[in-house]
Amino acid sequence: MLAPLAIAAVLVAGHSAGGRPIVAHQLGDPAGAERMLVVGCIHGTECAGMRIVRALRSTPLSPGVDLWLVPNLDPDGLAEGTRLNGWGVDLNRNFPAGWRPGGRPGDLQYPGTRPFSEPETRAARRLIDQIRPDVTIWYHQHMDLVWAWGPSRAPGAAYARAARMRFAPMPWLAGTAPHWQNTALGQRSFVVELPAGPLTAEAARRHARAVLAAGLACAACPSCSSWSPMPSAASRPATCSSAARPASTSGRRARGAPERATLAGQRAAGSAPPYSCSTSPRAPSPSAWLR
Repeated sequence: MLAPLAIAAVLVAGHSAGGRPIVAHQLGDPAGAERMLVVGCIHGTECAGMRIVRALRSTPLSPGVDLWLVPNLDPDGLAEGTRLNGWGVDLNRNFPAGWRPGGRPGDLQYPGTRPFSEPETRAARRLIDQIRPDVTIWYHQHMDLVWAWGPSRAPGAAYARAARMRFAPMPWLAGTAPHWQNTALGQRSFVVELPAGPLTAEAARRHARAVLAAGLACAACPSCSSWSPMPSAASRPATCSSAARPASTSGRRARGAPERATLAGQRAAGSAPPYSCSTSPRAPSPSAWLR
């Protein structure tokens, strides 16, 4: 068995409605050209993805990969056995893209009183605003497919092939996290709907490898095939750098650490390789901001 990868940083991005910490782990190269975010659970009754997050701790990473892992964005829901957060809100209907009001707390898809009304979604916004991932993967259950649309179709298709899952390119639902990231931020974010029940260790390892396949997909290159791997930084054509990285969600360059951030380990971030899938400068890794 491979030893767990060294953690470059541990941040507390925020706290749940019930006061439980929402933790993000950084692995790999903080100065890497490809930054990924993986969220193991956003609905408390759909948390099989947390095992994939654990499997990623012992999955060798390619050079230049900066991997961020959030095991659970809904710790209250997991503790209470509900898909909702501690205040009865569906966190994956609480993001601003297409958000619309309706229902009451405790309803299965209650979207909250307004976008980002919940501490958990604000924690996600802070983290995403600061790390600005190239690819984000959100785990759900129980549809057994990969759901992607718009700019996320290429990495989503690569994931589906590597994980041997059905690929379902479908428009996003209102108020969901990938809808917000794809449309408002111009990022590549998609959903993996795992089958019902827990994952075996082998299935978790297969999905961990699929995460890395999604990160290598040439998602930012219009001329690249959905199934083509990302070329190396040295060989990647200039057309692969045509999509500029959007500004942070706050409208200014991100700075500082997430609210109540803590650091378990840190490595100094250097300059990024000459090519990433962006021509705009990447914000420094948060592990470099915490000194």
